[in-house]
Amino acid sequence: MLFQRKKAKGQAESEKLQYDKSRQKPVLKCSICNGEQVAGFKDIHTGKFEEVMFIRNGKDLESFMRACGVEDIAKEY
Repeated sequence: MLFQRKKAKGQAESEKLQYDKSRQKPVLKCSICNGEQVAGFKDIHTGKFEEVMFIRNGKDLESFMRACGVEDIAKEY
């Protein structure tokens, strides 16, 4: 590709995302209007959503799931 995002120094692509598994769960927020998808973590108790990355294609989704260490992810609309 001609244009790519620069990676932060010292940040590996396979770096695991740290989150509290007892309080948070990985979620994919999807818009019904325009199809935008945002991956992040939702607090189970409060419902607060913390955005982590914008999902542009399947490759982005795979990298987020690999970083979280999950096989499947819940979608919310």
